[in-house]
Amino acid sequence: MTQSSMPLPQFRAMGETRRADAWWIQPLLVFLGFSAFIIYSTWAAFQGAHYYFEGGGANYLSPMYSPELWHPVGKPSPHAWFGELPGWFPWPAFIAFSPALLILWAPGGFRFTCYYYRGAYYKAFWGDPFNCTVGEPGFRGRKYRGENKFPLIFQNVHRYFFYLAALFIVMLSYDAIISYIWTTPEGGKTFGIGVGTLVLTVNPILLGAYTFGCHSLRHLIGGRHDCISECSAARQSAYGCVSALNRKHMMWAWLSLFWVGFTDVYVRLCSMGVWTDWRIL
Repeated sequence: MTQSSMPLPQFRAMGETRRADAWWIQPLLVFLGFSAFIIYSTWAAFQGAHYYFEGGGANYLSPMYSPELWHPVGKPSPHAWFGELPGWFPWPAFIAFSPALLILWAPGGFRFTCYYYRGAYYKAFWGDPFNCTVGEPGFRGRKYRGENKFPLIFQNVHRYFFYLAALFIVMLSYDAIISYIWTTPEGGKTFGIGVGTLVLTVNPILLGAYTFGCHSLRHLIGGRHDCISECSAARQSAYGCVSALNRKHMMWAWLSLFWVGFTDVYVRLCSMGVWTDWRIL
């Protein structure tokens, strides 16, 4: 019997590659983009102030604070569902209460476990790997574990976070709708459009394109079926719509992430009097 020896694959050192292109640009931009959003959103979430604007009859609420379940003690808000934070609520005394801290875990969990975001921040933050055919950090070890071991096995909860994310789209759409209802100087209600109204309207549109292009919804609609087109025309149409959004999933992920941050900045600066919300109609 003829025998031949085959060399084992050689592991590359950290950053080692034969690629001649600027492979490091993409993970660097992802690292900077994610870092900027994480830093800003964390700061904004802990503020507990300037998250809604009612000047000139407008009615805007930052998406980072929606839904507002309770408002901080002594700081009434017209958007709070249940009024002031009750005394029985077990909030740690060493942290100032902020309504955003009660709800941001849901959309944050959906994004953190997103299939696209996983691949992006695994490369940008962990170097796992930095890019295709680029050597990983030496401390990682040589055994591939995938996402079926602790702690990454928890990434599988993404499919359940989808239901929460879809619910948030409904609530943010409601915020956009009521932003068209302005208060008159006499205290009545009228239809109006301001720059902030348009900003709040674009927000659930971009978030919806990202959320409803999710792989979890694609699987829920038709990915788990052997028969789609011949068995159900409605299912085929829905599957096609989700697939169309899914093909641009990365684009919608970044656009929606940026717009959530921008919407909070817009409402915050209007509330602080730094920006003027121009009324269009």
